[in-house]
Amino acid sequence: MMSLTHFTPSGDAHMVDVGDKVVTRRRAVAEGWIRMEPETLALIERGGHGKGDVLAIARVAGIMGAKRTADLVPLCHPLSLSRVDIALELRHGECAVQCSATVETNGRTGVEMEALCAVQVALLTIYDMCKAVDRGMCMTDIRLVEKSGGRSGLWRRDPDASVPNP
Repeated sequence: MMSLTHFTPSGDAHMVDVGDKVVTRRRAVAEGWIRMEPETLALIERGGHGKGDVLAIARVAGIMGAKRTADLVPLCHPLSLSRVDIALELRHGECAVQCSATVETNGRTGVEMEALCAVQVALLTIYDMCKAVDRGMCMTDIRLVEKSGGRSGLWRRDPDASVPNP
Protein backbone atom coordinates (compact mmCIF):
# COMPACT_ATOMS: atom_id res chain seq x y z
CA MET A 1 0.00 0.00 0.00
CA MET A 2 1.27 3.48 -0.87
CA SER A 3 1.80 5.97 1.91
CA LEU A 4 1.75 9.75 2.05
CA THR A 5 5.35 10.87 1.67
CA HIS A 6 5.05 14.14 3.58
CA PHE A 7 4.58 12.38 6.93
CA THR A 8 7.07 10.55 9.11
CA PRO A 9 6.13 7.10 10.46
CA SER A 10 5.02 8.83 13.67
CA GLY A 11 2.72 11.17 11.69
CA ASP A 12 4.76 14.37 11.78
CA ALA A 13 4.77 16.54 8.65
CA HIS A 14 8.18 16.90 6.99
CA MET A 15 9.80 17.91 3.72
CA VAL A 16 10.68 14.82 1.70
CA ASP A 17 14.42 14.19 1.32
CA VAL A 18 15.14 14.14 -2.43
CA GLY A 19 18.94 14.25 -2.04
CA ASP A 20 19.47 10.72 -3.30
CA LYS A 21 17.15 11.02 -6.29
CA VAL A 22 18.62 11.16 -9.78
CA VAL A 23 18.48 14.48 -11.61
CA THR A 24 16.20 14.07 -14.64
CA ARG A 25 14.30 16.30 -17.02
CA ARG A 26 10.94 16.99 -15.34
CA ARG A 27 7.87 18.39 -17.06
CA ALA A 28 4.28 18.94 -15.96
CA VAL A 29 1.20 20.32 -17.69
CA ALA A 30 -1.84 21.54 -15.75
CA GLU A 31 -5.04 23.23 -16.81
CA GLY A 32 -8.05 25.01 -15.40
CA TRP A 33 -10.97 27.19 -16.33
CA ILE A 34 -12.60 30.39 -15.14
CA ARG A 35 -16.24 30.66 -16.11
CA MET A 36 -17.91 34.05 -16.39
CA GLU A 37 -20.78 36.02 -17.85
CA PRO A 38 -20.66 36.41 -21.66
CA GLU A 39 -20.30 40.18 -21.25
CA THR A 40 -17.19 39.69 -19.10
CA LEU A 41 -15.60 37.43 -21.69
CA ALA A 42 -16.41 40.00 -24.40
CA LEU A 43 -14.81 42.74 -22.29
CA ILE A 44 -11.62 40.66 -21.95
CA GLU A 45 -11.59 39.97 -25.69
CA ARG A 46 -12.11 43.61 -26.63
CA GLY A 47 -9.32 44.70 -24.33
CA GLY A 48 -11.70 47.31 -22.97
CA HIS A 49 -10.70 46.72 -19.38
CA GLY A 50 -9.46 49.80 -17.56
CA LYS A 51 -6.78 47.85 -15.67
CA GLY A 52 -4.95 46.75 -18.82
CA ASP A 53 -4.65 43.61 -20.95
CA VAL A 54 -6.23 40.99 -18.69
CA LEU A 55 -4.71 37.98 -20.46
CA ALA A 56 -1.21 39.44 -20.67
CA ILE A 57 -1.21 40.26 -16.98
CA ALA A 58 -2.66 36.82 -16.10
CA ARG A 59 0.10 35.18 -18.17
CA VAL A 60 2.83 37.01 -16.23
CA ALA A 61 1.07 36.24 -12.93
CA GLY A 62 0.97 32.54 -13.83
CA ILE A 63 4.72 32.55 -14.49
CA MET A 64 5.30 34.28 -11.16
CA GLY A 65 3.02 31.77 -9.44
CA ALA A 66 5.08 28.86 -10.75
CA LYS A 67 8.28 30.53 -9.56
CA ARG A 68 6.88 31.20 -6.07
CA THR A 69 5.21 27.83 -5.41
CA ALA A 70 7.61 26.86 -2.61
CA ASP A 71 6.73 30.12 -0.83
CA LEU A 72 3.03 29.23 -0.90
CA VAL A 73 2.95 25.44 -0.40
CA PRO A 74 4.82 24.67 2.81
CA LEU A 75 6.46 21.33 1.96
CA CYS A 76 7.37 22.04 -1.68
CA HIS A 77 11.04 22.23 -2.57
CA PRO A 78 12.26 25.48 -4.12
CA LEU A 79 13.13 24.63 -7.72
CA SER A 80 15.13 26.27 -10.45
CA LEU A 81 12.68 26.27 -13.35
CA SER A 82 13.96 26.14 -16.90
CA ARG A 83 10.63 26.87 -18.60
CA VAL A 84 7.18 28.17 -17.72
CA ASP A 85 4.66 28.59 -20.53
CA ILE A 86 1.15 29.89 -19.88
CA ALA A 87 -1.51 29.57 -22.59
CA LEU A 88 -4.84 31.36 -22.17
CA GLU A 89 -7.67 30.61 -24.56
CA LEU A 90 -11.04 32.31 -24.78
CA ARG A 91 -13.75 29.65 -24.89
CA HIS A 92 -16.89 31.40 -26.14
CA GLY A 93 -19.10 28.30 -26.09
CA GLU A 94 -18.38 27.77 -22.41
CA CYS A 95 -18.21 31.50 -21.48
CA ALA A 96 -14.79 30.81 -20.02
CA VAL A 97 -11.07 31.30 -20.26
CA GLN A 98 -9.04 28.10 -20.27
CA CYS A 99 -5.54 28.25 -18.83
CA SER A 100 -2.82 25.72 -19.53
CA ALA A 101 0.59 25.82 -17.83
CA THR A 102 3.66 23.86 -18.88
CA VAL A 103 6.56 23.87 -16.44
CA GLU A 104 9.98 22.22 -16.88
CA THR A 105 13.17 21.75 -14.89
CA ASN A 106 16.16 19.47 -14.58
CA GLY A 107 15.96 18.28 -11.01
CA ARG A 108 15.38 15.69 -8.33
CA THR A 109 11.67 16.33 -7.85
CA GLY A 110 8.75 17.05 -10.16
CA VAL A 111 7.07 20.30 -11.13
CA GLU A 112 3.44 19.27 -10.81
CA MET A 113 2.80 21.72 -7.98
CA GLU A 114 4.41 24.54 -9.94
CA ALA A 115 2.17 23.87 -12.96
CA LEU A 116 -0.95 23.71 -10.79
CA CYS A 117 0.02 26.85 -8.90
CA ALA A 118 0.68 28.69 -12.18
CA VAL A 119 -2.83 27.87 -13.43
CA GLN A 120 -4.47 28.91 -10.19
CA VAL A 121 -2.60 32.21 -9.95
CA ALA A 122 -3.34 33.07 -13.59
CA LEU A 123 -7.05 32.38 -13.04
CA LEU A 124 -7.06 34.31 -9.76
CA THR A 125 -5.57 37.26 -11.61
CA ILE A 126 -8.36 37.16 -14.17
CA TYR A 127 -10.84 37.09 -11.30
CA ASP A 128 -9.12 40.00 -9.57
CA MET A 129 -9.07 42.12 -12.71
CA CYS A 130 -12.70 41.41 -13.63
CA LYS A 131 -14.45 41.14 -10.26
CA ALA A 132 -15.78 44.70 -10.51
CA VAL A 133 -18.04 43.59 -13.38
CA ASP A 134 -18.58 39.89 -12.52
CA ARG A 135 -18.25 38.62 -8.94
CA GLY A 136 -19.90 35.34 -9.94
CA MET A 137 -16.92 34.02 -11.89
CA CYS A 138 -15.98 30.46 -10.97
CA MET A 139 -12.58 28.78 -11.19
CA THR A 140 -13.03 25.10 -11.92
CA ASP A 141 -11.47 21.85 -13.10
CA ILE A 142 -7.93 22.77 -12.08
CA ARG A 143 -5.99 19.57 -12.61
CA LEU A 144 -2.80 17.92 -13.66
CA VAL A 145 -2.95 16.83 -17.30
CA GLU A 146 0.46 15.23 -17.70
CA LYS A 147 3.81 14.79 -15.98
CA SER A 148 7.06 13.21 -17.08
CA GLY A 149 10.47 12.51 -15.64
CA GLY A 150 11.68 10.93 -12.47
CA ARG A 151 11.26 7.41 -11.18
CA SER A 152 7.55 7.18 -12.05
CA GLY A 153 8.08 8.32 -15.65
CA LEU A 154 5.20 9.49 -17.82
CA TRP A 155 1.66 9.95 -16.52
CA ARG A 156 -1.23 11.30 -18.58
CA ARG A 157 -4.78 12.01 -17.51
CA ASP A 158 -7.37 9.96 -19.36
CA PRO A 159 -8.99 12.60 -21.61
CA ASP A 160 -12.43 11.09 -20.94
CA ALA A 161 -11.97 10.87 -17.16
CA SER A 162 -13.19 14.33 -16.23
CA VAL A 163 -14.35 16.76 -18.85
CA PRO A 164 -15.12 20.31 -17.66
CA ASN A 165 -18.81 21.10 -17.53
CA PRO A 166 -19.80 23.90 -19.89
